[in-house]
Amino acid sequence: MNKKRVVLAGSSGFLGRALATESLKRDYEVVVLTRTPHKREDGVREAEWDGEHIGEWIRFLDGAEAVVNLAGRSVNCRHTPENLDALASSRVNSIRTLAAAFGHVKLPPRVWVQAGAAGFYGNTRDIICDEASPAGNDGLAGVCVQWERAFNSVSAPKTRRVLLRIGIVLGRDGGALSVLGKLAKWFLGGAAGSGRQYVSWIHLADVNRMFIAAIERGDLAGTFNATAPNPVTNAEFMRELRRALHRPWSPPAPEWAVRLGSWLMQTDPSLALAGCRCAPKRFLESGFPFQFPELCAALQNIYG
Repeated sequence: MNKKRVVLAGSSGFLGRALATESLKRDYEVVVLTRTPHKREDGVREAEWDGEHIGEWIRFLDGAEAVVNLAGRSVNCRHTPENLDALASSRVNSIRTLAAAFGHVKLPPRVWVQAGAAGFYGNTRDIICDEASPAGNDGLAGVCVQWERAFNSVSAPKTRRVLLRIGIVLGRDGGALSVLGKLAKWFLGGAAGSGRQYVSWIHLADVNRMFIAAIERGDLAGTFNATAPNPVTNAEFMRELRRALHRPWSPPAPEWAVRLGSWLMQTDPSLALAGCRCAPKRFLESGFPFQFPELCAALQNIYG
């Protein structure tokens, strides 16, 4: 009996690598669409794509159980108008390319899971945001709106569609903790700015299980917040991180210092100084079992 196939587009990063491994564990045939394909020893097959043009890769969509789209440039950059345009186009183009490919196969994927971002809500301070909350009005929220509009406008009547607005993913080998963990170890893990901005986080294991649930559960469709049920303020987050790394104290970083550090690192200060307080309302209503609902246990699991 042939294995069910999962096609992962743009999955060469931290989250994509973990999802490929998780899919293999669940006995899926895994095909990764990437700009630079390589032969792998772990059973994952790679096929070349550039996110913009139809190519030989479309044959893997034919009869696939699912396509998961993680494609898009990293938001870890200065959010200039030019960079925001590039962030939006990299995401919108990949969606349009996949949608066009559906018209070239006999059996389109049964489900399309699209990665989105909690940045959709903008800087909401302490206002709780569920899936029905409106979009924010900053540059990154604007990118997310274009991203989601492209996905929601796709005509794919035979394919169930799920969009996950993903928060800050916590794992040991990449993502935000690769930077924040180093800062905390160097006794630079204090609160950023006021420290009152919220961090909507999710353990890597839980977000992987959300993707799998989106693939396997036919009752899941539409938009879901992919965040843990207990967001915390930046000050709380950094305190728990210091505790997990056995660093009892670090000086807080005033806003001017965060802006200076962001300029030196060629990233955007809003990534540290802004935040949103997301509630995964639809996942909770669906009975999704969070393995790590609390930050303390999540960090203890990651750092052991």
